[in-house]
Amino acid sequence: MKTVYMDNNATTRVDPQVLDAMLPFFSERYGNPSSIHLFGGQISEALVRAREQVAALLGADPSEILFTSCGTESDNTAIRGTLRSYPEKHHIVTTRVEHPAVLTLCKELVREGYSVTELPVDRQGELDLDQLRESITPYTAIVSVMYANNETGVIFPVEEIAGVVHEKGAIFHCDAVQAVGKVPIDMQKSRIDLLSLSGHKLHASKGIGALYVRKGTRFRPFLIGGHQEHGRRGGTENVPAIIGLGRACELAAEHMGEENGRIRALRDRLERGLLEAVPHAYVNGHPDHRLPNTTNISFEYIEGEGILLLMSREGIAASSGSACTSGSLEPSHVLRAMGVPYTCAHGSIRFSLSRFNTEEEIDYVLEKLPPIIQRLREFSPYWNKKETFSAT
Repeated sequence: MKTVYMDNNATTRVDPQVLDAMLPFFSERYGNPSSIHLFGGQISEALVRAREQVAALLGADPSEILFTSCGTESDNTAIRGTLRSYPEKHHIVTTRVEHPAVLTLCKELVREGYSVTELPVDRQGELDLDQLRESITPYTAIVSVMYANNETGVIFPVEEIAGVVHEKGAIFHCDAVQAVGKVPIDMQKSRIDLLSLSGHKLHASKGIGALYVRKGTRFRPFLIGGHQEHGRRGGTENVPAIIGLGRACELAAEHMGEENGRIRALRDRLERGLLEAVPHAYVNGHPDHRLPNTTNISFEYIEGEGILLLMSREGIAASSGSACTSGSLEPSHVLRAMGVPYTCAHGSIRFSLSRFNTEEEIDYVLEKLPPIIQRLREFSPYWNKKETFSAT
């Protein structure tokens, strides 16, 4: 069966060049970088190089890069570390469309006695900066806003947000897991204090992430243990994964132009083709302020899970804007926050491309998906009643 993978915002394949860089550190170069002998020292030198590669992609100083196990750990470290650094402040500001790594943590923090403000977004998934400014109080320790949304690809104006946050005297954390490697980021010119990234979103392995910590930013470790990461994160380093992340960041810098050229063109071709072939289909999110690889399309009057199942039978992998919880369909929290109508939210599909996707794969999806939509609508109890509903 032909396989077409278009779920790269969920995870990416490990680039063969990344795997080649990692392999020696599983077998030949397996020393502990904390060991003082030559065998360990060589590993320590390799970690220095990987830290430099990650820093180079971000326009950061290597000393500002802290290796973690994943984006979720990076988010938790940034938020909890800031709260511990400012014990007199007990308020967090975030948005309703954040990744669960932030939103679920914030729910836990509320149970611990903190207060959280979740800012709304408009129909295109964008934030009101005046509302952000008004939400920050003298007791706000940290504002956590993602760089780009994982479901719609909508990019927030993070530098403007950083300016507002600093004007009000708080720390700004940015979950950039979906943005790093897809759009240019230069921390030398940025005002972001803390920035999270994850390796498996940019063709490195799962189980590795990083947190950028700007020099001078107050920081308290999340994982307490040994002296690793200059005392900022205890635990023996995941050396092969760190080496892979370094190489992946190097490759991402090399392919940035392709991400914003060829991949964007493939995304646009897929999007136009589906909108032309399928009636009652709508793109969710801002048409321009979004990642070059992502499109989220609602196919009205049907369920996303049905679309995914039939696409999977054709070898096509994407993701749904709905989640099956406790036997009942619950629309995506992102689409609900955007005010996407019920008849659209349940039938939303996210396509997220990578540099490994081809024109032939786009053609294949455009051939297979429209008949799938038509077939599902024939069995939909809402399709024949569609005049009762409105998608706007």
